[in-house]
Amino acid sequence: MKKIYYHFTSETLRDGRPTPAIGEWLHHVGKVVICETGLHASEQPYDALQYAPGQMLHQVELKGIVETQGDKVVAKSRKIIASIDATNLLRAYARKQALSVIHLWDCPAITRQYLETGKENLQSAAESAAWSAARSAAESAARSAARSAAREMFNTMVEEAFRGGK
Repeated sequence: MKKIYYHFTSETLRDGRPTPAIGEWLHHVGKVVICETGLHASEQPYDALQYAPGQMLHQVELKGIVETQGDKVVAKSRKIIASIDATNLLRAYARKQALSVIHLWDCPAITRQYLETGKENLQSAAESAAWSAARSAAESAARSAARSAAREMFNTMVEEAFRGGK
C-alpha cells in the first residue's frame, strides 16, 4: 500500500505551472533541496496547511524522496491521487478555532452565532461586531496602560519627594 501525503495548491503550482491532473506524475528536474527545490508534501494535512498557498488540498503519492524534515518531505516525483476544494473545510476549521477561545473575550452575540452556524448572511455583521469589540477592547487596554504608567510615574515622583528629591 502506497503512503499518502498532503499538499495544498492554489489554481496553479507555486512556479505558475498548471496543477497536474489526478493520476499524472509531476517530475522535478535538477537538484532537490528541502524548502528550496523539488516537490514538497507533508505526512499530515495540518502540516501541509502551514505551507498552503491556496485552498486546493491534494492527497499525493511521492517517489524518490530525498529528505524529510519535521513537517515536510521533498521528493523528485509527485502524483495527485485525489483533490478537494478545501475552502469550506478551512472556514469551518477557522470558526472552530475561534470558538475554542471565545471564552477569552466578550464576543458579540452575532459573531458567536456566525461562528457556530457558518451562515454566510451573518458573516459581514459578525465581522463588523467583532472588529468593533476588538477596537473597544484595544482602546480600553490602552487607557489602562496609560493610567498604569501615569500611576507609576506619580508614585515614583512622590517617593522621590519624600526622600528629599534624591
